[in-house]
Amino acid sequence: MEQRNKHGMTRRIGLAGVLGLAGLVLTGCTVAPPDNKFFELLRMGWPKGITPESKEMGNLWVWVWVVAWIIGIIMWVLLFVNMGRSSAKKAAKRGEDEFPRQTGYNVPLELVLTTLPVLIVCGLFFFNVQAQDRATALDKDPKVTVDVTAYQWNWKFGYEKVAAELNGGKEYNGTDKEAQARAEDSKKPAEKLDEHGHQVPGPIHGRAKDDYSFLKFNKIETLGTTQEIPVLVVPSGTPIEFNLASADVVHSFWIPEFLFKRDAFPHPEANRSERRFQVESIDKEGAFVGRCAEMCGTYHAMMNFELRVVSPEKFEQYMKFRQDNPDAPNSEALKSIGEEPYATSTHPFESNRTGTRTPNENYKDHNAA
Repeated sequence: MEQRNKHGMTRRIGLAGVLGLAGLVLTGCTVAPPDNKFFELLRMGWPKGITPESKEMGNLWVWVWVVAWIIGIIMWVLLFVNMGRSSAKKAAKRGEDEFPRQTGYNVPLELVLTTLPVLIVCGLFFFNVQAQDRATALDKDPKVTVDVTAYQWNWKFGYEKVAAELNGGKEYNGTDKEAQARAEDSKKPAEKLDEHGHQVPGPIHGRAKDDYSFLKFNKIETLGTTQEIPVLVVPSGTPIEFNLASADVVHSFWIPEFLFKRDAFPHPEANRSERRFQVESIDKEGAFVGRCAEMCGTYHAMMNFELRVVSPEKFEQYMKFRQDNPDAPNSEALKSIGEEPYATSTHPFESNRTGTRTPNENYKDHNAA
């Protein structure tokens, strides 16, 4: 009886230790892990985040791996120790039965084995929701609002709003009212009548197929082409809002260093899609590649852009140049503030597709043969 009580106490102490260790590790999910090679390996190739939101997501990812390794090591140790202690030869030496003592229908043990995984899952869920809520929160008082339009297979960026402190003391409202009015006119129902003289609803929520009223149009825009990668210029250390939409199929706005992506839908409001997301700040200046992360057709893999993060002072100069020189290309605006005029993180794809054969050409050749 005394031996059984001793084993029972040992199990309770071991369980308390495991729970305490798990709780201690989980509380570190919002804390940056130590900067060493081991924790770097646990990132599993994830890039270092450049926003507070991405850093929190990166920390969560690393600490989840720490928890997984701790649990895995404990289970492996228990497994191999039990395999070694419960062999038939060792049982015979101890004068015990061939089979170890069975623990089926052991209510306390089964309660522990049920409760512990639930606690682990609840802890991971709690910290995951914290990171997710921070990434999707729309309460960061953005000083710059960027309109992003995705289309097969490139990007258009426009500046909808810029705070006064980043625009020479006067708040900038960049909406192109004439272009936006034309876009609003495009949402009229399709002018097609059936045999009874009744109007036939259009294919896009009852509207015309060429309805583009959901897109945003600005006076200052950067348009990507096959020959030139679009460069989106934003200030560092500043809250920024991105307002996304697609002009055709579903795309996805992804900057790997954000550790976050947001799908860009056509007609986002009608499709119940949140088109906006915000970052509290971008803490590192430089050039960062951006990509489409949603398979969107033939040249999806080449649908890249560049995020160019500059100081607030340079961004103010950039905005002044673009307002004073509305016809100048984005490359000249970048050159005017001492930046590389073209993308440095990615390159345009090869547009020369001569020599390829279309199905019609193949069909003609086949018939001629």
